[in-house]
Amino acid sequence: MKHLLSTRDLTLDKALTLLDTAEEFQAVANRQVPKLPTLRGVTMVNLFFEDSTRTRLSFEAAAQRLSADIMTFQVQGSSVSKGESLKDTAQTLEAMGADIIVIRHPAAGAATTLAHSGWVHSSIINAGDGAHEHPTQALLDAMTLRQRFHQEPRGALLTGLSVVIVGDIVHSRVARSNVFLLTTLGASVTLVAPPALMPQGVEDWPVAHTHSLDEAIDSGPDAVMMLRVQRERMGDGALISQKDYVRNYSLTAGRAARLPKSSVVMHPGPMNRGVEIASSVADSERSVILDQVRNGVSVRMAALYELRGGEA
Repeated sequence: MKHLLSTRDLTLDKALTLLDTAEEFQAVANRQVPKLPTLRGVTMVNLFFEDSTRTRLSFEAAAQRLSADIMTFQVQGSSVSKGESLKDTAQTLEAMGADIIVIRHPAAGAATTLAHSGWVHSSIINAGDGAHEHPTQALLDAMTLRQRFHQEPRGALLTGLSVVIVGDIVHSRVARSNVFLLTTLGASVTLVAPPALMPQGVEDWPVAHTHSLDEAIDSGPDAVMMLRVQRERMGDGALISQKDYVRNYSLTAGRAARLPKSSVVMHPGPMNRGVEIASSVADSERSVILDQVRNGVSVRMAALYELRGGEA
């Protein structure tokens, strides 16, 4: 595998390989020295044009545990802020020895452009491109679901599992990546959003969709994934008032109480407590939010290994 750009590109076999490799790497965290020499001599660069503390630190932790060298490119105050192009920036980083470039960019398709333009020969990992995709987030979500619903997660599919994804679907790269990965693994997915935050053409996605969170809750899903409203992507106009959103789309304690006892609650972070999710629900026993964070390091170790491990 040369690049990791989209969950649409992952066959079932490749998705299972990444998830099973992540399970193997998770055992490293329990060692006295949580480190392997696997990627010694490989250099990973974090090229983040958007802020994301969780994702950036998770990739750094993953690279450190595999003994890779790490460079973090700070866009603010760099030559990019002076007008340098993505092409020139990427070529400069490769000239400095970058083997893997982990890129987060506000433009949809930026990672794919970098991977297929011929500008660089480095492996590219998409850490979020606009409202397009965020494949490693979907992989860590799938890993979390396999661990919760399968006693032996290695090799397990998610066949028969029902997952409800709620919130700002139209701006969510997390939702898009999860839709295609979870359905590839056999889960059924329902999207819930107010009309203004539901993507056009969603009828062509391999999902069910509704504007009623209560209807989705009462269907008895195995997992509910809450998304924050990305007001920073809405420009000057609010597509829905916060008061209406909280009333109709917040996972309150009352709504959570109507879920089956075995249901789990997920959130990719950062959370807006009291908006899309009540604090009592985020901190409840059914919450697997911290498991998602922990699994993020293992999944990103697997991604780095699959891209460069065979060559290292």
